[in-house]
Amino acid sequence: MTFEGTIAALDSTKKVAPSKVEYWMARDIQAVLGYKTWEGFEPAIGRAMRACEESGEELQKHFRRTSKMVRIGSNAQRAITDYFMDRYACYLVAMNGDPSIPQIAAAQRYFAIQTRKQELHEDGALFDKRIEQRKRLTTAVVKLNMAAKTAGVQNFALFHDAGYRGLYEMGLGEIKKKKGLSDKEDLYDRAGRAELAANEFHKTQTEEKIAKDRIQGQLPAQQTYKQVGQEVRAAIRKIGGTMPEDMKPEESLKKLERERKKKLPKPRT
Repeated sequence: MTFEGTIAALDSTKKVAPSKVEYWMARDIQAVLGYKTWEGFEPAIGRAMRACEESGEELQKHFRRTSKMVRIGSNAQRAITDYFMDRYACYLVAMNGDPSIPQIAAAQRYFAIQTRKQELHEDGALFDKRIEQRKRLTTAVVKLNMAAKTAGVQNFALFHDAGYRGLYEMGLGEIKKKKGLSDKEDLYDRAGRAELAANEFHKTQTEEKIAKDRIQGQLPAQQTYKQVGQEVRAAIRKIGGTMPEDMKPEESLKKLERERKKKLPKPRT
């Protein structure tokens, strides 16, 4: 089988579960990988499973043993062993296969490329979710500011400082210093999903409390903002989460957006 033929065969034997996860059956790819017998192929699966365990991965997540009934003549049937294998499992099988078989090299390249494509897809999906959370946080800040203004807040710098001290137990400058950010950097631009979510919850709950309790005045509004932040912080601690000030900064959203735009095809003129 040619290199292109091996790639096409591996793609054609791929199955997709209802959860959208791709998988292969070991007996389907046995011949594709150049093994004439199951007895010759199964040891490669065994080596791949050991490599999976040694890498610290959960074996059942990637390899799942099963059996099926096949006819052996005269309407008789017998059970044979098979394996459900995800992309990573197939890659390990190829890496632990017989290097003298030409199809093995093709399979190694195929699964390495497919794994990288999936990683890029997942990275993109996480980026999109982070962007959406950042937009929701911006909306939450706007609505909180409106509620605070209605409550009589005039010094918004002091108001938001109280919020930071409630959730982070330190001012904005101290937060940036702890996270290794420059004074000019936007804290939320570098925040990960968990930190963005904590801040959004903090602000939406403060907005609601100011309105519901009919808070009036600069100082009472600041105290409310700080108190809600302390309660959100206590909830994070109770579930064993990472404190907001200890959450590691991530790549700048603005930078990632610029890079994504550069990769988009330019419109024809």
